[in-house]
Amino acid sequence: MSSENQTLYIKGSRDVEVTKPDVTLGDILTMECSDKKLLPKIKTIRLLKFHGGKQQRCAVSVLKIIECIHGQFPRIEVQNLGETDIIVTYENQKTPAFIWHMVKTVFVAAVTFFGAAFSIMAFNNDVDVTRMFGQIHELITGQQSDGFTILEITYSVGLTAGILIFFNHFGKRRFTADPTPMEIQMRLYENDIQTTLVETAERKGEELDVGGTDPSGSHRT
Repeated sequence: MSSENQTLYIKGSRDVEVTKPDVTLGDILTMECSDKKLLPKIKTIRLLKFHGGKQQRCAVSVLKIIECIHGQFPRIEVQNLGETDIIVTYENQKTPAFIWHMVKTVFVAAVTFFGAAFSIMAFNNDVDVTRMFGQIHELITGQQSDGFTILEITYSVGLTAGILIFFNHFGKRRFTADPTPMEIQMRLYENDIQTTLVETAERKGEELDVGGTDPSGSHRT
């Protein structure tokens, strides 16, 4: 079947990571076309090449992708269903030693645990929870608190339950199907990073766009 009058649907994510320096369209896009024999040829079209072994990023305009496709298949119609700008991140992945993974995991867990514990203790001391519980206990029972009463126990249990419910998981077990607050904040952080990278590349003229690596037209300041 000829590529004439064929429609190619492409979809790319905002951020794509590759592990080889030669990046083809198949590495960063998902595609669909009624001509199944055409897809393997389009997927092997080279888009860009990274030089050097360190981590590198490149912002690519979807117009550059369409230009590459039309360079070999000028009669095909391309419909973009994904992002208009794609951040391609190249990283020569090397699997770290297992012991290094364990060290990082223990370090992060320790920092999180002791940091959270210090924050809770600082808050309790700031509002003087111990004194307040002692006054409540003495008001109700008429006896002086020894610092280990039902109030302290229920407060500790309630604090633990509140943290687990708020973060919506314990270990690998989720309480609901909703994303956790940490996952939401991480996605927002990633979106901010991606937007900044794209806008910075556009302003510096480093985005891979039609006509070469320098985009045509005026740059925003």
